[in-house]
Amino acid sequence: MRKYLLAFALSSLAFSTAAMADNAGRGTVDEQKACTRDAQRNCRDVLDQGDFTVLACLKEHRAKLSVACTRVLKNHGQLQ
Repeated sequence: MRKYLLAFALSSLAFSTAAMADNAGRGTVDEQKACTRDAQRNCRDVLDQGDFTVLACLKEHRAKLSVACTRVLKNHGQLQ
């Protein structure tokens, strides 16, 4: 259940209009995989609290995120 919630949370990141047109607002499977371990490791206690809560948690733990997850969040304007 948590895997699906996490996948949904990551797919709900605020994407650009072009990305939304390409894939209906969902991140690619690779993008979702890039942050799954980071969310499970750093945000386990909030995985059931909604996608924006998980995103906020990932942002709070940006120093601990993997290179791949950091890249995904930066590519979608969620980190600077």
